[in-house]
Amino acid sequence: MAKPGPAGKPTALRVLHGDRADRINTDEPQPGAGDIEPPEWLSEDALQVWDALVDDLVAKGVMTPWDIEAYANWCDAVARRRDAAEHVAQEGAVVELPVFNKNGDLTGHRMGKNPWLMALDAADAQVQRYGARFGLTPSDRAQLKIEPQGAGAGPERLLS
Repeated sequence: MAKPGPAGKPTALRVLHGDRADRINTDEPQPGAGDIEPPEWLSEDALQVWDALVDDLVAKGVMTPWDIEAYANWCDAVARRRDAAEHVAQEGAVVELPVFNKNGDLTGHRMGKNPWLMALDAADAQVQRYGARFGLTPSDRAQLKIEPQGAGAGPERLLS
């Protein structure tokens, strides 16, 4: 079960802010070096999204082997959002929907909200949620701090 309250402050930020020593996790796990390859389940459209940013995210130290699934989920959500937005653009936000009686017989049609809007909203929420973890919007990016190139990668970097 998740802890109540706001998300915890990253350890590196606690050190920079001079938090009390008993509140600093000196044993925070750090991802090791490793290959960052897209999962096989990514669609072609999601793979194009992956390829567009992965090299830059790795270079900035935002993307590690531990982040592959979260980034893949973001890429998948972007591809699904684009697909849903395309359907809404073609069909419109309001469409003609069938009306059935209690026996399942078609009795007519009515105008209603395009069902693709639900898919668009769901994918958009996922894009925003996962994108924030990688600093993929200007406001989210302002919250991230990255190490200067060549800085240490071990836990001792937190105490320097």
